[in-house]
Amino acid sequence: MDNSVPRLGTAFNDGTLALIAVAIALVGFAAWAARGPNAEKTDFALTYVGAHIVHQGQGRHLYDMGLQVKLRDSIFHNPSPLYFEHPPFEALALAPLAALPFRTAYLVWCSLNIVVLLGVIVWSRSSLLWPSDDIGYLFLWLIFAPVLVAIYQGQSSIMVLAAYAAAVVFLKANRPSVAGVLFGLALLKFQFAIPFTIVFLLRRQWKFVAGFSLTGTLLGLCSLIGIGWQGVADYVWLLSQIGKNPQNISYGSAVDMPTLHGLVFAIASHALNSTGLGLIVAMLSIGLLAWVAWKWNDYWEASFAAAVAASLLCGSHMFTHDFSPLGIAMFLAAGSLKFVGPPLRIATGVILAVFWTFPLYFLFVKWHCLYVLALALLAFTWCCLRVAQQIPVSRSCKLQPMAAG
Repeated sequence: MDNSVPRLGTAFNDGTLALIAVAIALVGFAAWAARGPNAEKTDFALTYVGAHIVHQGQGRHLYDMGLQVKLRDSIFHNPSPLYFEHPPFEALALAPLAALPFRTAYLVWCSLNIVVLLGVIVWSRSSLLWPSDDIGYLFLWLIFAPVLVAIYQGQSSIMVLAAYAAAVVFLKANRPSVAGVLFGLALLKFQFAIPFTIVFLLRRQWKFVAGFSLTGTLLGLCSLIGIGWQGVADYVWLLSQIGKNPQNISYGSAVDMPTLHGLVFAIASHALNSTGLGLIVAMLSIGLLAWVAWKWNDYWEASFAAAVAASLLCGSHMFTHDFSPLGIAMFLAAGSLKFVGPPLRIATGVILAVFWTFPLYFLFVKWHCLYVLALALLAFTWCCLRVAQQIPVSRSCKLQPMAAG
């Protein structure tokens, strides 16, 4: 047996004991949050409203803002001012939770997220070989603030993280079709999933794109059956309103989003209307994705990490919990640094330290300047592509390249 391969969760050792301790701590955290006074202000409260509408058989009115507000105010005493604007298939999938009292449903959903997160941590370990110590690996996941925020908020970002993790595992196993099918679940946050897939489309990775398209088609059909054409039309209208009103806190203010959209809005909102802002962001996004696709090389772990960061940057709607998939990219990038020179190693290490600094996200949210982290994401993307290019040929040839599809 190769003792150099991490065995987290598959052997009775310190790493597995630490994993059990982490699981207990996370469940305790979820139970505390479910009983806390702020549970009604979490993002899950909005999802619960959407699930409740579907559960009542009113799926075709899922994106009726008046109905959402009426139902929200009837369920909660101190509701969040935001709306449910996730894809319809999410509300359809979670509709059974609406049969439960809110706090019970919240605890069940948080617990499911914890199970998925722990599954990702263990399952991805064979692909994320840095750090070599299992306890250190667990600790780095635990101090990555976005995953804890995602659990607390009852968000679907942990599921999106799982989709990115599945893509890594199956691409490494040279099974791009399966990777694409499972990555299609990232359409829960389609604003990130589509840009990521565009990189593969530009690289002519047809099997991955076909698998992704299959899942997307099935989810689209489920949504259409669940809410009808009018519901779909209402959803498109809602998305257009979000795009036209980047300053509206009920849709999520753009300055609180670490994306190209948030960055451009923060810098030039005084000189641009919504149309001009959209055009500039679209051009920057296409340029960024094309650059990542063009620079991608055989050392695909670092290139994959760059694509993850780029997909987040191109997503127009992003909050702290949406950083969760970046965890996969950070481990991949950190594991590649031993092969590059000191300047690039130091630069990438500093950026990784920024993303692993727990309080930073909360400070930026408090100061309403989370858009600043878009600059860190851009720098991370550049560093990952440089890392991929500087890997010695002898090292690159030893790694299994991703199939061309």
